[in-house]
Amino acid sequence: MSEKKPATLSRPCVLIIVVASVERFAYKGVSSNLVTYLADVVGMSTSAAAKSVSTWSGVSFMLPLVSAFLADSYWDRYSTITASSLLYVLGLVGLTSWALLRTWMPCSTLFFPLYLSSIGQAGYNPALQAFGADQLDIGDDAEPGTASPEEKGKVKSMFFQWWYFGICSGSLLGNSIMSNIQDNFGWGLGFAIPSAVMAMSVAAFFCCTPLYKQTQPKSDGRPSPNIISKILKSVIAIISSPKISLPSRDDNGDAISELELQEKPLKTEPTDPKESLDEAAPSVAKIILGLLPIWTPLLMFAVIFQQPMTFFIKQGMLMDHTVGGGAFVIPPAMLQSSITITIILLMPMYDRMIIPLINTITRGSNGITLLQRIGVGMVLSIVAMVIAALVESWRLRVTTGGGEGGARLSIFWLLPQYVLLGVSDVFTVVGIQEFFYTQVPSTMRTIGIALNLSVFGFGSFLGAFLITALEITTARPGNSRGWFSDDPREARLDNFYWFLALLSSISFVIFTHLCKYYNGKDASSK
Repeated sequence: MSEKKPATLSRPCVLIIVVASVERFAYKGVSSNLVTYLADVVGMSTSAAAKSVSTWSGVSFMLPLVSAFLADSYWDRYSTITASSLLYVLGLVGLTSWALLRTWMPCSTLFFPLYLSSIGQAGYNPALQAFGADQLDIGDDAEPGTASPEEKGKVKSMFFQWWYFGICSGSLLGNSIMSNIQDNFGWGLGFAIPSAVMAMSVAAFFCCTPLYKQTQPKSDGRPSPNIISKILKSVIAIISSPKISLPSRDDNGDAISELELQEKPLKTEPTDPKESLDEAAPSVAKIILGLLPIWTPLLMFAVIFQQPMTFFIKQGMLMDHTVGGGAFVIPPAMLQSSITITIILLMPMYDRMIIPLINTITRGSNGITLLQRIGVGMVLSIVAMVIAALVESWRLRVTTGGGEGGARLSIFWLLPQYVLLGVSDVFTVVGIQEFFYTQVPSTMRTIGIALNLSVFGFGSFLGAFLITALEITTARPGNSRGWFSDDPREARLDNFYWFLALLSSISFVIFTHLCKYYNGKDASSK
């Protein structure tokens, strides 16, 4: 009897991770310093620029819900990657053109290429990640395959960890290199490089097409004209049903859980494709609603997730960001690299050091569950907000006490909050990705990944809403923007950070309570 070969990441899978890391380089090369571009070049106020970036980011993360449904229902993942990548590159090229022709372009037209790239990104990212997971040599969930269930779980976990390691590596280069180029060599070049790199990565992906394993069948049926109405009827029926509740873990294991996912394929090979799609719509709606109790408390983590791209940059601009007596100026957006550096350093150590340490503390041998992993990251993000509030309060005292032209706090005091958010990402972001991927049937992987992205999409919208609400409620005569005043002596970002820490603490308490009753597939397995 021959010994089974341990399952590993296949070469096409590794290639797709590299392609994804290049996409993150392009995205972070644009998004990480976008609030500075809108405030300093376009001329927006700080709060308006932050809300614009949050809204754009929210749309970018929300649209995958639509594209994922189309990819899993009517198209296939490879075709979705093909079409969306072209829109993505076109949007980046349009943004570069706008920056070069800015003096002749109305400001409102800037958002057309930005949102065009969002549409492309919406189809590209979830389809690429699901397509990459398809390349794993572990067989389908429903097949025995050559790997045991334990090996399959390890390889899936390995994929998501290395996937996140790859995109963080790309983010690191995008944050560190492009922010420096944009601040010192111009925005035209700063947007042109991400556009060119993204175009080359798309070309490389298509050149390797013969290596890919196509596991998702194409749907040759047309969408049913009443499919939307079926989804809406299903949503109304589920919401109005008195059975929508979280079952206790102590319930009979044979009982049917309202939150357990039905392993009903979204797309099969029936004689009537139209009938298949009609039946799929209610299943999709039920699965999404079943995951909402876990999905909703994660929104505040997503709000905190947006801070390094918005107010952390503003906070850094108000501090001393020079080195060597002013010989070198550190772009505030460059500090986002500390998040990705932390992730890159910790990710390979997660299984080899962090889990053994947890086993030593808990006197166990199986590490922590997915939901526990997510919860640890939520706690760390709250601590990061507390530290950010304390540092900002200190900055205000130094600023007000130093008088005109007084000393400013060093920007390096922001590093602890950045590093803590990086550590929290290792736990929560990777945990969320794997959680939503494993909670859906194998034929709905793209939708599962889109649900993961939608957390950050809705979180971005929630962040923009909180900024607007607080701007109104904290406004006073002579300071119409309240906590978010452009005057550094009147801005109270520390209060905003305390507010986020409070809301996140409440969300964490709700999350831990709901986790006690959640009984989804493999969500609580160690």
